[in-house]
Formats: sequence, structure tokens, C-alpha cells
Amino acid sequence: MEATQDIVKTVQVNGAAITLVGTAHVSQKSVDLVEEKIRTGEYDRIAVELCPPRYQNLMQKSMWKNLNIYQVLRQGKGSLLLVNLALSAYQKRLADKIGVEPGQEMMKAIELAREYKLPLEVIDRDITTTLQRMYQGVSFWQKLKLFSSLIASIFIGEEVTEQQIEDLKEGDMLHSLVEEFEEVLPSVKKVLIDERDQFMVGKLIEMTKSPEGPKNILAMVGAGHLVGMLPAFENPPTQESLEELDQKPPPGKTGYYVGWGIGLFILSMFGVGYLRSPEMGTQLVLQWIVLNGGLSALGAALAFAHPVSVLSAFLAAPLTSLNPTIGAGMVVGIVESYLRKPKVADFESMREDIAHFSMWWKNGVIRIFLIFLFASIGSIIGTFVAGFSIVYQLFG
Repeated sequence: MEATQDIVKTVQVNGAAITLVGTAHVSQKSVDLVEEKIRTGEYDRIAVELCPPRYQNLMQKSMWKNLNIYQVLRQGKGSLLLVNLALSAYQKRLADKIGVEPGQEMMKAIELAREYKLPLEVIDRDITTTLQRMYQGVSFWQKLKLFSSLIASIFIGEEVTEQQIEDLKEGDMLHSLVEEFEEVLPSVKKVLIDERDQFMVGKLIEMTKSPEGPKNILAMVGAGHLVGMLPAFENPPTQESLEELDQKPPPGKTGYYVGWGIGLFILSMFGVGYLRSPEMGTQLVLQWIVLNGGLSALGAALAFAHPVSVLSAFLAAPLTSLNPTIGAGMVVGIVESYLRKPKVADFESMREDIAHFSMWWKNGVIRIFLIFLFASIGSIIGTFVAGFSIVYQLFG
């Protein structure tokens, strides 16, 4: 196989050999390389870049079937699931072009580990911990930029060839990609790449510490991680740093205070208006309701929400925009999920439907999250438009 010297690296740790195989998650060549390495019979343990939840979802393919939409929205996790949906859609689109399911090389490693009766280890950090650390580590505008870029990549992404995916395994290109990512969103790169590099190296080293431990480990990781993992073996993380990397951060307070600040500011503007005249105060309140509620309702309508859900967006947005603990999208999504419960078939076909734009409004599950997203965006726009309009009328 060509250029395997660039994507297969072996390091010696505590008397054990750890062979890292860099893979592309939608590449048939990666699947073939994984099979080739395991069938040599040289290894006494297999490690894969998966965490326990991702391992279960990969094996059972039941993530979407077991989804409780009402609970997801009620717990305020709609935004995180939207990111997950966008990632899944993008990865599925790539897989459809290349003809390989995402994570197929990991599935092949798991299958062959069972066939050869080799112990299997999942070495990646829990995906929920990674997403929460990323969410807390970026500003509101960075979150918006990241999500909008992800959505744009689904709708207007360029054609990707198998050769381009294979080219990502070349060391020089990986360095340039990682450096570019660091320049644009350094905090995201730190959590998604650097921290996980350290975590996986720590997990691999832990396996070698016992005298009875494995002596020849084969580890399958995304090719992009090789750049950071190899140097990390020379300066490995301590047990304390590993525990810190595995901690979920406490909820951030900045957005909470900013949200309440916006709410108090708008309420104070209403007060200024009423001090000038009751008519002006009433006009400002009505303007806030019409613009904020109207744009949120428009967003819900564009996502083909139920008429009652559209009405709930109009009524909820002016109030939720003054309270950072609840969002208009959450309210509308809950109402929609109650009025039009998705069918079992919607859950079963979700993995296929998210990859095709034309099916987004036809699948009951996806449509609910589109309604959540569009109503939320409408309310955010309405908050700024109405807020600037009110300030202009008072002081312009």
C-alpha cells in the first residue's frame, strides 16, 4: 500500500511497542490497511479512537431510534444535538460519494479483534465531555461561526474525491490543516484535537504500565491525530492532567449574565418610554412583541411548523428573549413534538434522511429540529432588530 510510512508509526513505551495507524473515517483504503495490519497476527491488543457511547452507537446503530426529542429539548440540549445532526449529515454525504460508511475502519478493527480473540480498548474521551468543553471554551460569535460553517458545508459543500480524502493522510498537508484550524478557532482546535491527542496517549501508556500488560498494541486513530500524538509520547500527560482532561466544565456564566443584561436593558427602555408618555411606552412594547414574536413565528413557519407551533413562537419569543434560562426554539420544539409526534419510520430512516436536503422537511424528527433552529434564529434576529429600533426611537 502506498505511503504507509506516513500514516503508520511505532513508538516504544515501558518495554511495549505501540503502532499507530492513521485513518480517514470514510476511506476504503483505510479499511483495507486496518485489515492488513491486524491479519499479520503481530499484535496482542487492539485500540480504537472511540469512546464508550460512540462504540455503543456504532455497534447498535440505535442512537436516533432511542432519541427522546421531548427530553432533549426540555433539558436544553437541542443545540448540541443540532451540531451532532449536522456532523452526521456531512459525514454521511461524504460516505455516499466514496461508498464507505463512516467509521467502517473502526468496525473492521472491532470485527477482526473478535475474530482473532484480541482484547479491544476504546481510548477516546467521552464525546459529551468533549462537546461540553468545546461549548464552554468558545464565545457566542465563535459558536455561531462554527455552526454556520458546518451547515454551509452540508448545503454548498464542494465535491470531495476519494483521492482528496487519501491526501489528508500526508504529513505536510495535515500540518497545514491543523495550523489553519488553529488560526481560525484556536480554542476549538485545542479541545477537539490537542486535548484528545493527550488523552489518547495517556490511555495507551496506561496499558503498558502493568508487567502483565500488552507488549504489541495496534491503535487506530484519525490521521489528523498523528501530528499531535507522536510528540506527546515524549512528554506524556500525568495522571492528574488526564483526570482534568476528563472533567466536564461547569456551566459558563458569561452568556447567562449577558442574557439577563439584555433583558433588563429592554425592560428599562420600556420604562423610559412610559416615563415620556404612556402611549410611547405601549408602542415600544407592541413593537417588541411584533418584531420579536413575528420573526420567530416566521422562522417556525419556514420550517413548516404546525399552526399552533407558529402561534407559540409568536407568543413565546418576546418573553423568552428577556429570560436567558429558556429559548423560543425550546418552547416551539416541545409544542411541535407534542402536536406531531414523529413516526417510528422517521427514526428508522433518520441516518439516511439527514444526508439528503430534500428529506429534511419530510422526516418528522429532523423537521422538529429545523423548527427549533429557525424559531431560535428568528427570535435572536428579532431581539436585535427590535432592540435597536427601540433605542433609535428613544434617543435617535
